[in-house]
Amino acid sequence: NDSDGVDVTNLKGTGDNSQRIKNSQNKKTVHTNQGDEYINIESDLHENKRASVDDEQPRLKGLLEKKYDEVCEFCKKHKTRIYYVVYGILITAYLAVVIAACSLNFRRALPLFVITVLAVFFICWDFLIAKYEDRIAALFSPGDRYLKKQWFWLKWVLCAALIITIICWLIVDITKQGPRQLISFGGLGMYVLLMLIFSKYPTRVAWRPVFSGIGMQFILGVLILRTKVGFNVFNWLGIQIQTFLEYSDTGAKFVFGDKYTDHFFAFKVLPIVVFFSTVMSMLYHVGFMQWLIGKVGWIMHIFMGTTPVESLVAAGNIFVGQTESPLLVRPYLPYITKSELHAIMTAGFSTIAGSVLGAYISFGVSSSHLLTASVMSAPASLAASKLFWPETEKPLVTLRSGLQMAKSESKNLLEAASQGAFTSIGLVANIAVNVISFLALLSFLDSGLSWVGNLFDYPQLSFETICAYVFMPFSFMMGIDWEDSFIVGGLLGYKTFFNEFLAYERLSKLIQNRQKGGSMYINGVKQYMTVRSEVIATYALCGFANFGSLGLVIGGLTSIAPSKKKEIADGAFRAMIAGTAACFMTACVAGMLTVPGLEVPCHILLGNASNFTDFPANSTELVKCCQHLFTSANRSEEIFPGGNYSLNSWKVCCQILGQPAFHCT
Repeated sequence: NDSDGVDVTNLKGTGDNSQRIKNSQNKKTVHTNQGDEYINIESDLHENKRASVDDEQPRLKGLLEKKYDEVCEFCKKHKTRIYYVVYGILITAYLAVVIAACSLNFRRALPLFVITVLAVFFICWDFLIAKYEDRIAALFSPGDRYLKKQWFWLKWVLCAALIITIICWLIVDITKQGPRQLISFGGLGMYVLLMLIFSKYPTRVAWRPVFSGIGMQFILGVLILRTKVGFNVFNWLGIQIQTFLEYSDTGAKFVFGDKYTDHFFAFKVLPIVVFFSTVMSMLYHVGFMQWLIGKVGWIMHIFMGTTPVESLVAAGNIFVGQTESPLLVRPYLPYITKSELHAIMTAGFSTIAGSVLGAYISFGVSSSHLLTASVMSAPASLAASKLFWPETEKPLVTLRSGLQMAKSESKNLLEAASQGAFTSIGLVANIAVNVISFLALLSFLDSGLSWVGNLFDYPQLSFETICAYVFMPFSFMMGIDWEDSFIVGGLLGYKTFFNEFLAYERLSKLIQNRQKGGSMYINGVKQYMTVRSEVIATYALCGFANFGSLGLVIGGLTSIAPSKKKEIADGAFRAMIAGTAACFMTACVAGMLTVPGLEVPCHILLGNASNFTDFPANSTELVKCCQHLFTSANRSEEIFPGGNYSLNSWKVCCQILGQPAFHCT
């Protein structure tokens, strides 16, 4: 303040000098409050400096330290050889264990032997491809050039051969099993025709992915459902997965108590999702999932002619969810075409994740059929996608072996397990809140519809009834019995408008009713379906194509590929329809190939056959059951204990076998 006449500069200088004096005093000594002990910081600093100078001076190493350095240097120099020696010892020990197990009991050790043979084959395959890929390509290049040169007419020959083979097979199969397979074949043609009519570019459809995808479905179906080896393999895999998933009961029992099964869905089903997610994260960390997905994607890329990106994503959807599989090819998403983006979304809608697969198995749905549906839907999704949105652009990502998949971010196996369990929290919460909200909403809708129907003397009007009539033609064309098609139509409505959890939960109740062997009709309402209808429904419901997943896909893909936001929003609804059609196509193929009589007890088989709604009169299974029935009667044995046979069952057998009147009176 000038009016005070005070020299501010001098005051500031005086203050600075006094502060410097205080600081210099504080630097000399600092007193602690702990007793009477004094610590001189400056002296400690000088001592630390002298110690650091002494450390910098060279010193003589001891004999043990010299030997340690030599060993470390040797290990660094021969690191690769040491790895080979260690791996060789471990592999030798493993092979010795396999040989010992096979020598003791080969049948018991057969799964271990098969797994070992497959592992050795693929390891040798990967080694040869990595080292001699150019030579192998040069060896097969003449054949490749010839195929490209003759492909114009050869593709039509192959398509005609495939169609003729299927038709001949159907003719032979119809004579044995009845005309039901013909309905499924007609349904498959109907879905292909509908997809073509409502295609984005009907005149630009490339038919190779369509026919090869359906062909792969048919081949997989024949191997799994019609050959004894394939059926036994997938049945064995299903049993092993069921056994494996039961280990989640240990954690659930520890957390929720001995009576955890009283709250079946919350404490039994949802822990399976957590457990499976943990295991998948661990397999992803060690690189097994990337390797397996790469092999399946390569097969579809070669046979179907689809691009590497969409083939890998379709293969990934067999094992992981619809939002996780695009992460495998995340760096390439900004460069894909609209048709490829549509194929990626369709693959997500037409398959289910491995984590929820375990939940559906816990409901009581057949594990082998769920596994088969997951595998068969992968080529079906690409076939339906390329038919509904054909490729009109030139794909930019055309790499074959150079396509790099994303790797796990976990540093070790334990972190990967923990990360997988943590990731499942959102999935479990999403499943729980959706089931709660959708069941509540469904109950409200049924109450409102019943009130409306009561105004017109039809109080049994419900959401399931409406869906039954809307989806009944689609379910019937899959090969489902006419009476069961209304029930399956309601399940398809649950799956489309809510989610597949509700549909599979309802299907599991129908399966349990059939297994109990009670009356098929109570008060005119059918209580369970035939096994054939159950199997086809299992395939038709095996997909994420519903309106709830629609928002999930749009949000998930937009977050990892923001530059494709407009294309994702434009094609998501079409992709959901294509995914639904792919599930229906898989169900049609299953209907052509399913022979459910092997799974039906004879007393239920004959009871259903009394009105010929389940099997034709010349069914092989019916003949076997009737032969056993008459043989038991001749030997005065108890006929099918607990079967509760009616007179109609005997009449059916009399008509089929034409036995003498002694047995038919």
